[in-house]
Amino acid sequence: MRDRPSPDSITLWALRVLWLAVPFTVGAVFAGALADHSRPVRFVAFALAWAGWAVALLALLVPRIHTLTAVRVLVPAALAAAVWALGAGETGAMAFVALAHAATSTFVALLPIVGDRFVDGSSYGDERRFLLRAPGLLLLGPIPLAWALCLAGIGSGPLLLAARQWVLGAVVSAAGFAVAFLMARSLHALADRWVVLVPAGFVLHDHLALNEPTLFQRARIVEIRPALAGTEATDLSARAVGLALEVRLDQPLPVFASPGRRGGTSEAITLSAFYFTPARAAAVSAEARRRKLVPS
Repeated sequence: MRDRPSPDSITLWALRVLWLAVPFTVGAVFAGALADHSRPVRFVAFALAWAGWAVALLALLVPRIHTLTAVRVLVPAALAAAVWALGAGETGAMAFVALAHAATSTFVALLPIVGDRFVDGSSYGDERRFLLRAPGLLLLGPIPLAWALCLAGIGSGPLLLAARQWVLGAVVSAAGFAVAFLMARSLHALADRWVVLVPAGFVLHDHLALNEPTLFQRARIVEIRPALAGTEATDLSARAVGLALEVRLDQPLPVFASPGRRGGTSEAITLSAFYFTPARAAAVSAEARRRKLVPS
């Protein structure tokens, strides 16, 4: 008897199917909205759109930590294209179908279960990785802005060159590619944060909280539970919004706090209890129980 597909695999396959259909909905209205532009502009716009679609499809087929960043940058770009087409005058039924399709694809791509599937794709041996939530304040503006600058940096220069704005296009291309690289690297830094459960215990891999990945040994863990309001445990959540998990140890453990957390310098601190915020706290707790990381 075959094992049933896991929820994360089902969700990822659903996203792949949604993305395969994007050229038939978003692509169609995007092409219609470009009809009044010059042939070179249309050519460059189509080339950028197809390249982005292909890179995202490849990333969806190879779920890893690095490809998660590509997916979460490029899949929402389809939503931006659908919104732009609607604003450019494409108001038929297909435009609204494309908008709904792109919005659904973006929603699924940003689900925590999808993030977990990608970071766990880079696991080794008997370990399980879970994504950590981004700091709450970054979600209110810096992350969307970085995403927009990344896309604009890639596309603006080539489109200006296609429109025969040679000097401006060259300048914007050079600056834009540099900005896109920096924004993509910043966005990836937020995805490159996880908790990994291993046979020896679990590792908190979060450069925003700790100077280096830190192993908390199974023998030292007393309790893993939802963090309560007003807890005196050390905050290693990077001020993320969501359900945090609190870990209590049987004896203090010296670690080095992240330079960013301590005002630019790495500082030694001692942990006897701390909390962090995974994207799916319930899934982390369930896996910890399955691995018997917490004494029964």
